[in-house]
Amino acid sequence: MIEHKLFNISLFLLLLFSGDLSGDFSLSFTVRDGDKVTLPCENVINNHHSCHTTTWLFTDSRGKAAVELVNLGQIKETVKSDRLSVTAECSLVIKKVTAEDVGRYTCRQFRGNPGRQQGPDAVVHLSDVIMTEQKSRDQVTLNCSVQVHGHCEHKVKWIHYSEALNRDYSNIKTSQSSCSATVTFVNSLYSHISNSDFKCNVTTEDDKEQLFTFSPHSSDWSWYRLIIVALGLAALIAAVVIVNIWIRVGEKAQMDENTMCKDEDDDGAVNYENVQSSDEV
Repeated sequence: MIEHKLFNISLFLLLLFSGDLSGDFSLSFTVRDGDKVTLPCENVINNHHSCHTTTWLFTDSRGKAAVELVNLGQIKETVKSDRLSVTAECSLVIKKVTAEDVGRYTCRQFRGNPGRQQGPDAVVHLSDVIMTEQKSRDQVTLNCSVQVHGHCEHKVKWIHYSEALNRDYSNIKTSQSSCSATVTFVNSLYSHISNSDFKCNVTTEDDKEQLFTFSPHSSDWSWYRLIIVALGLAALIAAVVIVNIWIRVGEKAQMDENTMCKDEDDDGAVNYENVQSSDEV
């Protein structure tokens, strides 16, 4: 009998500290830099109206004081409020994730007036995968790193899906460190392969693996697109102006030529006037 009670007490404590009874909701998301992510709120109160019971808090990776992003369903004015939205299920949506978004997100429920917290917090940890490319003469270096909240326990490595690389791996150098990995190769030797053949393999602390195909930093591409669009627009405007000027010059030249021809005709013409004499009258 005593052993049975001790077993029940031990089981209760185990469930309590594991979070099954305490209601401690904790999730982790690892996303590519520039992507969109939806952070679910696991403790939403049933029968809520437009998430009026939900508040989202954010603590960045530098450990600053928590910032309120959403207050009772309404997005507050912050530096990233234009990238935030709330779903019907009260999940927090973040567009174009950056390293500044890495941190701890807390979903908290309130009810009553004044509002009192209902139940435990639902916590979501967000990590950001950043991939960059560096070129030095004929050498290319790809880097993959993970920005995390707190101590990094992610494992990062580069893998590839190229038969050419499988046949000859001697000219490729790889290195790994805490939360990052690099791969370096001579571009002329592998000119027939693409950087997209390389994938960054990220293993989270709970042994969940994710593959990210190499692509340049999103913000860099945004600048490239902006420059290309601006140059294209400038070229189009210049072409329209040049064509317009050319048409006007051509019309003016034609008008001048017509005027000259008319003047020449007028100079060579003889005008006769019928004048009656006084005797005939």
